[in-house]
Amino acid sequence: MAAGQTPVRELHLHRGPDCANLMFDMANHSGRMTKPRTKIQTRNIKAILEAALDVFSQQGFRGATVDQIAEAAGLSKPNLLYYFPSKEAVHTALLDQLLRTWLDPLQAMNPDGDPIAEILGYVRRKLELARSFPRESRLFANEILQGAPRIRETIAGELKTLVDEKSAVLTRWMDEDRITRLPPVHLIFSIWALTQHYADFDVQVRAVLGADHDPFAEAEPFLETLFTRLLRPS
Repeated sequence: MAAGQTPVRELHLHRGPDCANLMFDMANHSGRMTKPRTKIQTRNIKAILEAALDVFSQQGFRGATVDQIAEAAGLSKPNLLYYFPSKEAVHTALLDQLLRTWLDPLQAMNPDGDPIAEILGYVRRKLELARSFPRESRLFANEILQGAPRIRETIAGELKTLVDEKSAVLTRWMDEDRITRLPPVHLIFSIWALTQHYADFDVQVRAVLGADHDPFAEAEPFLETLFTRLLRPS
């Protein structure tokens, strides 16, 4: 496997038992639940989050309702509110787990690796996230379009810190004449734009390409060629 590549199996959303535990702990701290979780409670939390992901990605935050989420989860509204006191609480829980997943591909860029291989590895990981988690990508995009009221602090804090750190790595590689000199933050922005597009505008992409095309299979070699030519020093 080339340097910088991450196996597909390593790309996963931070959900499942750990996420359910985290959400249950958050509820405990709010005073709504004080006993250790049961298997039923863990299962219900996971069902709520999965249903909410569908509803929020389709309706947006403003259009989604607790009733819609409860119905999609197969629970009563009072049962849902036992775990999450509001629509905002469910949405925040989803965004929390999503942001941790969204940071992973950039964190995996190795400053000691081959620069072009590391950047191409990042492109592949971002494209695989778009392929595997289109609903999550649209949820994040919807939040940003609304002004990021629930994640602004994380964007200005943890995300910015990570981008600054990796921009310094990119700048060092440029100083060493290992990649073409480009504005490093905008290079990262371009990777976001050219990978998340395939999830956020999936309907448009598939309509234009036609039914016989796999957008992601076609996008990967194109993006590898594009960034290789862009980055290779002249």
